[in-house]
Amino acid sequence: MSGLTLAEKLLAAHAGLDEVAPGQIVVTDVDVAIAQDGTGPLAIQQIGELGAERLEAPTCVFFIDHAAPAPRRELADAQRTIRAFCASYGATLSDVEMGVCHQRVAESFARPGDLIIGADSHTCTAGALGAFATGMGSTDVAVGMVTGKTWLRVPETVRIHVEGGFAPGVSAKDLMLTVVGTLGADGATYEALEFGGPAIAALGMAGRLTLANMAVEAGAKAGLVASDETTLAYLAERGREADWRPLAADAGATYERVLPFDAGAVVPTVACPHTVDNVAPAASLGDVGVDQVLIGTCTNGRLDDLRAAAEVLRGRRRAPATRLIVTPASRDVARAAAREGLLEVFWEAGAVVTNPGCGACVGVHEGILADGEVCVSTANRNFKGRMGNPEAAIYLASPATAAATAVAGAIRDPRDLL
Repeated sequence: MSGLTLAEKLLAAHAGLDEVAPGQIVVTDVDVAIAQDGTGPLAIQQIGELGAERLEAPTCVFFIDHAAPAPRRELADAQRTIRAFCASYGATLSDVEMGVCHQRVAESFARPGDLIIGADSHTCTAGALGAFATGMGSTDVAVGMVTGKTWLRVPETVRIHVEGGFAPGVSAKDLMLTVVGTLGADGATYEALEFGGPAIAALGMAGRLTLANMAVEAGAKAGLVASDETTLAYLAERGREADWRPLAADAGATYERVLPFDAGAVVPTVACPHTVDNVAPAASLGDVGVDQVLIGTCTNGRLDDLRAAAEVLRGRRRAPATRLIVTPASRDVARAAAREGLLEVFWEAGAVVTNPGCGACVGVHEGILADGEVCVSTANRNFKGRMGNPEAAIYLASPATAAATAVAGAIRDPRDLL
């Protein structure tokens, strides 16, 4: 038997096979199935049309996070539908106070070795824990919830091999923007991105989650990181050490290609409007004035991200013409940030700190942009209209770069302030 990549190993295990090969169609068991308030009502409708009386997937979770609390009556009605369904079918409900689905899955539900499907494209975030996690349509997720199974084409795997170490002021977000810029927005379509090498082994879970989260921005089906001692430490902090097991690709695994990167050569990087692969060094964009800065989201709303932003903001205030919004990714993150005094740093800097959730990212509430405005966001997408207004422009950056931009009122390399 030839060596397997991490994606191949996970899919083979869930299909009950010794090995699988790229291009093969497999029917697999599902460990965790999720939906959120934008996609959940459609999944619930499909479950009703299937006539299902119970859910077979071991863990089914519905998250109310994209419009939390509800800003309009139709969204409130949809959320009521989700609450009633969870109560009736025994699915787990993560309500408005808990935070973004992808952060919550990592904190409470994903385990190394799991197969996770979700009615949200950034379900791939959980791959940072050594799980095969991927987004699907609401109908596919509904079928997965009802039957406990799904079908997948085994993807080719691209190895993202990263040597060296990050310089101060540079983070996993800068690396991932560099990777997406190198691959292109469709450069890894239906492939798995497997992140490895010394720089990844040394990276904390927050950074790994950022990498896996944005794998889909290169078109990938999944983003994966081996489960190691860092994974164990992350789970142990949450009282979940029993969920851990080591898991990595085989030494003789065959990759579709291997792309080498040097973390030491990565600089603070920004994705310019209106595509994620339109990247440039932050230092080259200093003449771009900014109306709003968003720090948070499922990409960079974790505690380490808030710490990086606070390091830049401490003792400074936002530029008078630049609004600053900080949205922790989960209730646990918000509580930890409060205990460390980070929220006080943000308030002193002139920020609006919102409740945990998706916040302004998807353009439903809590920070919709005006015509012609420019926003620097730590999110994962900058498509036209993403934040609620197609006449606005969105730049993507790391928390440190976003914080430096808020202080300067224009895009800045955070190393200028650190």
